[in-house]
Amino acid sequence: MQTLYTIETTEVTAYDGKSSKLLDKHLEQSRQIFVYLLYHIIRVGQYAETDAKIRASKHLPSHEDLNVNIKIAGNEIIWKVLDDPSYQKAVAEIKPQQWNNDELIRKTYLQLCESEVYKEYTSLQERNRKSEKSILEFIFTDLMMANDNFISQMEDNFIHWDDDAEMMNQLVMNFLQKPYCDFQDMLGAEKRKFAKDLLQSVIDKKQVCQELIKPKLKNWDAERIAVLDMILMEMGVCEFLYFDTIPTKVTINEYIDLAKEYSTPQSGHFVNGILDSIHKDLLTQDKLHKVSHRKS
Repeated sequence: MQTLYTIETTEVTAYDGKSSKLLDKHLEQSRQIFVYLLYHIIRVGQYAETDAKIRASKHLPSHEDLNVNIKIAGNEIIWKVLDDPSYQKAVAEIKPQQWNNDELIRKTYLQLCESEVYKEYTSLQERNRKSEKSILEFIFTDLMMANDNFISQMEDNFIHWDDDAEMMNQLVMNFLQKPYCDFQDMLGAEKRKFAKDLLQSVIDKKQVCQELIKPKLKNWDAERIAVLDMILMEMGVCEFLYFDTIPTKVTINEYIDLAKEYSTPQSGHFVNGILDSIHKDLLTQDKLHKVSHRKS
């Protein structure tokens, strides 16, 4: 969607492989954000050791200063990520430290220490999968994503943050639930192929899509339709016609959600109406040939 919007609204040509390269660029920007979010979570956890050293080096350290609990720094998920060669390579390539805000990390850690969630975590003598995961989820959801200063930093450093934020939230939460990822190719070969095939289909079949969409606009001037709404409808039509393993209901619901999230307040209802009408026509004309993978 982002790639098609860029092509539609700028001088970028959709041909000669440039669209595919632009898609790769957008995917790389998303990878950078994901790696940085994990990097920031890890840095907050590791700050426990920094805090312990600072407090122990005081001229007259208290008992508490000499006994800072650094359990979070040894969090098993943190070390699983740090030991992952693909993460190490991604950090070397992306250099997430360039976006470091040490003061924000310090304040986030101090806020963590004051929370009841952290006190309960550090009171546990043993480590278990649930608590190791939960404390990192708390850092991410309650101390990072709910922090205006952190969000401002993300907006300043990543121009696509507003577009990617919701997706990144889901990706990080999924990762913490099951901490495995190829940080070199987060999308995977199958999904990357689907993305490129869908992109090229919308570009190549634009006229076909327009011939199906324009008669449904009634009193609407096609030139006055929101650019993003038109792109979403073209993507939906291409999934109807050229991606036989995607159920039409899934397609319609997906593009309704995207329209609501990224376009105008009325876009969800509008896109729903047009795609549903086109879907019914294609069914009547026997032009839909979906493949079901359900077990009989």
